[in-house]
Amino acid sequence: MKVQESVTYTKAGVDTAKVDIGLKRLLAHVGRSLTFRTNIGSVKLGIGYFANVIDLGQGSGLAVATDGVGTKILIAQMMDKYDSVGIDCIAMNVNDILCVGAEPISLVDYIALCEPDPELLEEIGKGLLKGAEIANITISGGEIAIVKDMVKGVRKNREFDLVGTAVGTVSLDKIIVGANIQEKDVIIGLSSSGIHSNGLSLARHIFLKTGAIDEHFDVLEKTIGAELLEPTHIYVPEIMEMINSNLDIKALMHITGDGFLNLTRVKSDVGFVIEYLPEAPPIFTLLQKRGNVTDEEMFRVYNMGIGFCVILPEQEAEAAIEIAGRHKVDAFRLGYVVKDPDKKVIIKPAKLCGQNGQFYK
Repeated sequence: MKVQESVTYTKAGVDTAKVDIGLKRLLAHVGRSLTFRTNIGSVKLGIGYFANVIDLGQGSGLAVATDGVGTKILIAQMMDKYDSVGIDCIAMNVNDILCVGAEPISLVDYIALCEPDPELLEEIGKGLLKGAEIANITISGGEIAIVKDMVKGVRKNREFDLVGTAVGTVSLDKIIVGANIQEKDVIIGLSSSGIHSNGLSLARHIFLKTGAIDEHFDVLEKTIGAELLEPTHIYVPEIMEMINSNLDIKALMHITGDGFLNLTRVKSDVGFVIEYLPEAPPIFTLLQKRGNVTDEEMFRVYNMGIGFCVILPEQEAEAAIEIAGRHKVDAFRLGYVVKDPDKKVIIKPAKLCGQNGQFYK
């Protein structure tokens, strides 16, 4: 019997090791700009957090983050359905803004098109509006570029890319970067709505190799295309209520690409032990089985059903879970913090140890 070859993100065309090398070379130049301004306009954080904060003077800060929808756009093109990717664009940006303790307030978008297409732009606009409504932000501007020779896709004349840049407000003395995390603080995980906007290259590689985008799965109760297009959850309402309730929040993490390795994007030298995980949504089980994907790769690429994490003292865990519940978001006590200068992430249910961008058995 032939053993099915395991599929990885690299085999699907995303070489994260090369991305990391390229990022270091890019930052060797642009990182030097961080010293160009002092006082008003100065940058308060280093590179590597989910967002950065700019000093506006008088103790006020402007959080800023940028992100796109990635190859989820190709799924939209395959389905010829474009009214939800705008929600993903909003979500990927505002969820990052939350992670420094800031309230998202506005976003500008950049849409690169192969051809001017009023109907396509209208559909994208519907999603942007819906996302803005959920996040309680304005869309204060943007840019449309017709770059036919640059934008490629899978549906002729509907090739496009979608990127956003969001800003938020935070007092400089209330920036959250995980600076005061203590041993025995707890990890609260908020459920995701599915695959969100990460790992779509791997998902496309798996499903388009083994079936059609409109293939229906009973376990999903929808087609694989519809499941992959499920919008990224916007965590603004529940997280802002937690912040405004004066919970002693130590850190906030958007679980995107790199999965639970995002827990380590904090200032404190601590490790994380995950003792419990809810059952992963069916899409992840299906992905893993269809592609013969290892646990190590699944937990490195996907959120596995947890899209956002909150670190706080044990005595405040239940309050955070209750707030999430009021917003119809399932929240779980996943584990706890340990002293660890190596910043390892231990996932006991999967028997994994994560460090330096990888998970190991």
